[in-house]
Amino acid sequence: MNDRLSTAPLLQALVAVRDRALEAASLNALAFSMANDLHPLLNYRQAVVMAQHGASFELLCISGLARPTEDSPYLVWLDRAVRWVATQLAGPGPVWLAREAVSPPADVAEGWAEWWPEGLWCVPLHDRDGRRLGLVLLLLDAVPPDPLPALLEGVWRTWAHAWSAFAAHRSWRRWWPSRRQAIALAMGAAALLLVPVRQTALAPADVVSRQAQAITSPIDGVVREVHVRPHQAVEAGTLLFSLDETTLRSRAEVLGKQVAVADAELVSASQRAFDPAQGKGEITLLTGRAQQRRAELAAVQAQLERTQVHAPRAGVAVFADPDDWLGKPVVTGERILQLADPARPAMRIQLAVADAIALEPGARVTLFLTAYPLDPLEGHILETSYQARTGDDGVASYRLLASIDGAPALARLGLHGTAKLHGERVTLGYYLLRRPLAAVRAWTGW
Repeated sequence: MNDRLSTAPLLQALVAVRDRALEAASLNALAFSMANDLHPLLNYRQAVVMAQHGASFELLCISGLARPTEDSPYLVWLDRAVRWVATQLAGPGPVWLAREAVSPPADVAEGWAEWWPEGLWCVPLHDRDGRRLGLVLLLLDAVPPDPLPALLEGVWRTWAHAWSAFAAHRSWRRWWPSRRQAIALAMGAAALLLVPVRQTALAPADVVSRQAQAITSPIDGVVREVHVRPHQAVEAGTLLFSLDETTLRSRAEVLGKQVAVADAELVSASQRAFDPAQGKGEITLLTGRAQQRRAELAAVQAQLERTQVHAPRAGVAVFADPDDWLGKPVVTGERILQLADPARPAMRIQLAVADAIALEPGARVTLFLTAYPLDPLEGHILETSYQARTGDDGVASYRLLASIDGAPALARLGLHGTAKLHGERVTLGYYLLRRPLAAVRAWTGW
């Protein structure tokens, strides 16, 4: 009965230690609890909590110290000593190491004699898969008395369970490089930024003809009918489209009547001209009026002939949809369609100002068509515009024209895709930082 009463405070203290471990909000808080909460029970000189990452160890906490100095002589030696202690753990349970019973290396034995007491109680902590999470080193002058080793088994399991819950959030720490590795990585990255690469840019492009003629409206009017279909091959003289003739024909009929009236007035004046001087003046006036009416009629008839627009040469009619033009008013010079030569295809590229790179005529271009992404077209820059213009999408772009090498069967007029422009060679650092630096300079003005 007395033994049971004497162990009651001990059990209460162990339960309190386990509760504080389960209440820890982070791995650092758990390590602080592990290093300090057992001191009233074991009266150790010092407790060290180390996390294990493969063959290396990370110091989490030392009892009595809020923030250890990593470059102190003791911690430098402790790193070597812990690696040796880890080799002395044959099983998953705690191990008592007495200085007189073991033979550590000379450097470890010298530090043990200076900083550690006679004994070391090493407690390994494992997760459910048997992977060692870390070590708890308790520096004692003697072996813990019974029944403490058996009662502390529950505390070890509680610590291991709580540690496993935080290990998933700190798994990235295993891949964190050391200082030497970080310097090597920084030097490698700096050397990599000096590697020369080809400067490139991507821009939307489509296939056009290098020899294309714009077919415009010869007069002001309304489109009555489009006689060809988009991308239809036409011969020279083929009727392309016609304008409405109603107004012009009405004017021609009126002018025809006026010409007849003017001729009748001229004949009448010639027959009644008794006074040569007076009759000559009247006949001259009427003759001029008749000629004016005939000139106006000839002009209207010429406009009537121009309402029928024919192809000046053979080619392919390039435009969107005939229905877009039916009944639409047009002015003189307004483009209705293009007459393109399909035997001379080219790339028309719209390079945005933000993506512009230094390009010279002859620079290589690769066009990846949307319809045939596995069969790119190769070519070279023929001409570039020196002034950017805002397109229908509201983006300011430079217009580039590039050739299409060879005679590819896939280079059909009107196909769209993405062009890859190949500029001069620059360093990888400039290639990656060009646009951010340009944005910073545009924003700061520096």
